[in-house]
Amino acid sequence: MRRILIPFLTSLAGGFIAVALSSRFNPTAPPVPAANGATPVRSVPMSANGLPMASVDLVPAAERSVNAVVHVTTETTVNVRDPFAEYFWGYRPPAQQQRQGAGSGVIISPDGYIVTNNHVIESADRIKVHLNDRRIMDAKVIGRDPSTDIALLKVDAEGLEVLRYGNSDDVKVGEWVLAVGNPMNLTSTVTAGIVSAKARNINLLQNDPGRDIFPIESFIQTDAAVNPGNSGGALVNTNGELVGINTAIASTTGQYAGYSFAVPVNIVKKVAGDLLEFGSVQRAYLGVTIREVDQQLAEENGLGGIRGVYVNGLADGGAAEKAGLKAGDVIVRVGAVEVNNVPQLQEQVGRFRPGERVPVTVVRNGREQVLELTLLSKDGSRTVARSEGTNARSALGAVFRDADAQELKALNLEHGVKVGTLEAGKLRSSGIKEGFIITRIDQEPVRKASDIERILGTKRGGVLVEGYYPNGTRAYYGIGL
Repeated sequence: MRRILIPFLTSLAGGFIAVALSSRFNPTAPPVPAANGATPVRSVPMSANGLPMASVDLVPAAERSVNAVVHVTTETTVNVRDPFAEYFWGYRPPAQQQRQGAGSGVIISPDGYIVTNNHVIESADRIKVHLNDRRIMDAKVIGRDPSTDIALLKVDAEGLEVLRYGNSDDVKVGEWVLAVGNPMNLTSTVTAGIVSAKARNINLLQNDPGRDIFPIESFIQTDAAVNPGNSGGALVNTNGELVGINTAIASTTGQYAGYSFAVPVNIVKKVAGDLLEFGSVQRAYLGVTIREVDQQLAEENGLGGIRGVYVNGLADGGAAEKAGLKAGDVIVRVGAVEVNNVPQLQEQVGRFRPGERVPVTVVRNGREQVLELTLLSKDGSRTVARSEGTNARSALGAVFRDADAQELKALNLEHGVKVGTLEAGKLRSSGIKEGFIITRIDQEPVRKASDIERILGTKRGGVLVEGYYPNGTRAYYGIGL
């Protein structure tokens, strides 16, 4: 009995001492709830600066958003080889397997146009859109833009709820936002956080001139919880307006670790509008090589401050040279918007089309001056380029454009049509990749995009497609019609 009593009394005394010390050194600690619930625990919502968030009501924004955000599911046919079987029995034809993918999308028009991420639907053979009212619809790709990771889909519907565009220029660091999407197949999920930063470049998108991919990254960074499946979903302000398309997370595990990134809606709006009107994005260029201004550059060049974007050089015949910009100028403003880093400059210029005029403010010799630039396309044109060959596109699953003079010269070619974005269709099934320049179909020269439609309209059975890749590789493909 004594062996049991002594440890019990020792434990009891230790408990009294612990309670006494806690009261002495932590007098403001909240009371522990009683077993009968007489002393309830009170939770207080906190804002980013630690103050109560009583004035912020996120419910209306969530209610306006949830029915305009959809669940996007995809199926992709992939060829899978079995190296183990080939080791013992030699070459065996690859087996076809179906892979499923999932993401989110945002309805931007009542008649069924939906914005999502390019990486959600890229290479998909079948795309389905699941509405919040449980309807499921087949979707087709209107166009996609790997340079911004934005794609435009269409479903056959009317009277859909729409999430109206906001203005991402007005978004402030520290303001509350909602992320609405379908993480991990958990449909219609809403999370909240604050804007942590703007104009982030995280090197998510890879530069690939051969496929006309020139990345524009100027992400809105937030701490709203975003996970796989949120891609393509909505970033919404407290007014229930779309301010971004959730695109990526920064994580070492593949799951949310506190940082998420969204394409600003002002870029989304321009890209979606171009895809709808022209079938491809009409991208304008300044015609400059640039770098960010840091302390060393400012001191070496006597810039008088660390601000803006430094002009290293000018492209011959480019918009900047024609407007009078000089190497050594510092661009500080595009239109009325200040720019202090390369992503901000890319974002602002990316909103314009070739042929549009924009005032650019530069600092030269310590003084600001405004120059009027007429922006140009990559090949120096002031006109927009509409995608041609729409019937051929529906049959082959591709967007075509005339190869420009520089591309043809590099390959010592006189003519050719370049394969832009590829969707599910005969071209991709044959093995053709984006960036391929078609020079002949069944020995007939292909000089412009409309030639593809004309030639295919006279063929039956199959055709032989000949051309070159930007690295100089010549290739032939047989395509059944």
